[in-house]
Amino acid sequence: MAWSSKATWAGAVNLILLGVLLTRAVPYFQVHNVEVGDRAPDFNLTADDGSGMSLSDYRGKYVLLNFWATWCPPCVEEMPSLSTVHDRFQRDGLVVLGVSVDEEKEAYDRFLEIRPVSFPTARDPERSVSTIYGTAKYPETYLIDPEGIVIRKYIGPEDWNRPEISNYLSSLL
Repeated sequence: MAWSSKATWAGAVNLILLGVLLTRAVPYFQVHNVEVGDRAPDFNLTADDGSGMSLSDYRGKYVLLNFWATWCPPCVEEMPSLSTVHDRFQRDGLVVLGVSVDEEKEAYDRFLEIRPVSFPTARDPERSVSTIYGTAKYPETYLIDPEGIVIRKYIGPEDWNRPEISNYLSSLL
């Protein structure tokens, strides 16, 4: 009888551990892969200044939504040109939003202190937003129209000051 009781407890503990593991792992297997033509999923994060940041706050504007990290050299490389494109086109209705997947707040804060950016950024250490977009490689940027539809998807770093990109954005705005 004692063996049966121990086996029952061990089985129960194993089931609980399996349940916890599945609860934590399943979101990583549910990749949505937002593509051109899809409605961009809304999200809620806390921006660096403590205010809320959600995509729906910018409905009616074009949005460049950039997923990045401080430990990602191509992400770091493209940051200055993202700031420049934001500064150049924000009066015309373009908003650049940065979502960092950095887990370490100190590294993120230190990076932005050394290399400040001119556009709003927020940290998403759980990667909940990048997961709903299907983003697994960084940087990745989505151009979203005023109705919330993805009209371009850029995988990898871009020089946002290239004439082709500037001309395209000018034609939209």
